[in-house]
Formats: sequence, structure tokens, C-alpha cells
Amino acid sequence: MTIDRLSLGKRFHCRDFGRTAFIESSAPSCEETFPRERARNRPNATEDFAVRPARLFRFFAASILAASLFTGASAAMASEWPSRSIKLVVPFPPGGAADTVARIYADKLTVALKQPVVIENKAGAGTAIAAEAVASADPDGYTLSLAPAGQLAILPHINKEIRYDPFKSFVPISNLATVPYVLAAAPDTPVANAKELIAAAKKDPGKLTYSSCGPGTLCHLSGELFETQTGTSLLHVPFKGSAPAVNALLGNVVNLSFDTLTVLAPQIRDGKIKGLLVTSRERSPQLPDVPTAAEAGVTDFVVDSWFGLVAPAGTPVEIIQRLNAEIVRIGALPDVQARLDAQGLRVTTSTPEGFTDTIKADYGRWGKVIKDSGVQAF
Repeated sequence: MTIDRLSLGKRFHCRDFGRTAFIESSAPSCEETFPRERARNRPNATEDFAVRPARLFRFFAASILAASLFTGASAAMASEWPSRSIKLVVPFPPGGAADTVARIYADKLTVALKQPVVIENKAGAGTAIAAEAVASADPDGYTLSLAPAGQLAILPHINKEIRYDPFKSFVPISNLATVPYVLAAAPDTPVANAKELIAAAKKDPGKLTYSSCGPGTLCHLSGELFETQTGTSLLHVPFKGSAPAVNALLGNVVNLSFDTLTVLAPQIRDGKIKGLLVTSRERSPQLPDVPTAAEAGVTDFVVDSWFGLVAPAGTPVEIIQRLNAEIVRIGALPDVQARLDAQGLRVTTSTPEGFTDTIKADYGRWGKVIKDSGVQAF
């Protein structure tokens, strides 16, 4: 060992492989200083160096054992799953598009998993009540959630009081289905197509009105995006749900409405309202005479409302993989596709990673629309 003793006035600076000590000029040599320092600071230094590897070994061994036990317990739980009924939470009342999607998949999952998959409709707070309930549920595979686009990609931007994180509170399982939006005009509104609508809106900014199924919903944000893409200004009239919003359109209370194909297609087919465009990339078989937004001259106006399946964060990966495999298989069944097609919905099953990418992309996209349009948080 090499120890240097450097004179610093009346004190000396001893260095021992990077360690330093200051001693008075009357103090012993550096060779004696560090042993004394060691003895004073760590009386059992010699024993400590000998014991430390053993302590570290026991610590890491205990950590590895704990991790193994946890992994083993999770694997055991997953291998026994499901041993009882599974709850599928739907954040809307019975009867809507989300409820329809949930029940179609739940029926098939019940058969595949040999355990009942029970729908629990938990509406309220713009889907936040259901999301918070699922986020706080045990991650054991017995609580699942039908997650709409608004719940994971929109609501977190405009409701600062929600008690869930769209990326940390859930594990994506798969996308289930998507449905495009439709822009429709009231019977007495003097426009026959999107081109005439845009011209009228530019002539009298803020005069034409449109109904939506609620503030901050995809119905509302579709209108905001339409205004941005066309350089127009419309007056937003929000309602509490699609039913009153459509009734306002049927009664000529408002000029226009944005809502899903599922909601508006029957009224358009019956000639009660006018379909101006659909927000899908291709025309819908449900409304073959209604042009896409691109065909109508509105660029970059593709809006899809998706419904996916998620579980509470921490759900064993084996259960997620099993559910994903069943969902993808069910989505490929002809009868499932036919039932969803009849509602204007398209099967869009995916991998968990693919669904995660969809959530992230729409979270960013609608966050920008909300910011640019000045939609107020609540």
C-alpha cells in the first residue's frame, strides 16, 4: 500500500487510494493514521470485509426467492383461471353500441372459458365511474372492462378529477370493434351535401348549429375537427346522450349532428334526415349512397370510435394472453362479424401491443384537437 503525506502548513494531508485524512503535525505518520481511522470508524473492519459477501449473498438469495414465489403464485393462479364467473364492466346503459359489442363477445367467451361472463352496466361521469371501479379491482382476471375511445383517449385530457391513468391503470387485451361517425343534416336545413354545407357555414360563420351526445365526447370533438379541417365555424349544442341529440335533429331544432353510424344510419335510410358524409376511409355497406369525407372534399377527417377490452394493471400475463387468443378467435367467427355488421360495427381485434399503440395514437391526436380548439377541461 502506498500512502502519501503532503505538507499543508501546520497540517498534513494523507492519501490512501483515494481516501484522505488531515492530521496535525504532531500526529503519528500516515501509516499509523489510516489504521486508526479504520479502527475508530469501523471497529470490526476486518470482520466486515469478510462478512459483507455473505450478507450480500443472503440478500440476493432472499430477493430471488421472493420473486420466484410471486411468479409461481401468479402462474398457479393463471393455470387455475377461470374457476368462477367473470365480470365485464360496460360504462354505458344497456342497449347502445358499446353494450351490444360487450354482449356479443361475452356470450362467446362464456362458452370458450366455461364460466359465465356477466355484463355489469356502470354508467356515469362520462365513463369515469366504470374506469375507476375497474382500475381499483383485484388484478386476478375476474374483472374486465369494455373501454371506449373516449374513456382512454379523450376524458383524461378534459377531466382533471378522474382517478385513473389510461396507461398505468390498465392492461390492454385487444381492440374489439370500431364504428365510424356520420355527419347528418336536419330535414329543413337547406344543404344537400358537404360542399353546400361548407359554403353556407363560411358565408354565415357561427349560424349553423350541430348537436352532440355531450361536451367532450367524440361526437363533440368530431365537430371541432370538422371545423378545423374545413375552416368553418359552427355552433355546438350539447345534449346528454345520443337520443336527445338525434331528436333535436329530427325536429329541426339544430341543423346538423355528428354521431356514430349505429345511431344515425336507421334515420338516414328511412329518409328522416340527410346523410352528408361518413368518417371512414371507405363507404359503409349500411349507407352505400353516403360518400366518405375524402369523397366529399374534406381531407384528413377519419374518425373511428373503437371499443376495446382491458383488465386492471397487474393482471397475470398468462391470463391476458389467454383472453387475447380467445378474443381474436371469436372476432373471426362469421356469426360474430354478421351481428356486428348489422349494427354498423367492424371487427378490429388485435394484439395487446397493437391495441396499446391505438390508445397512444388517439390519445395524442385528440389531445391536440382539444388543445387547438380550446375545449375547456372540467
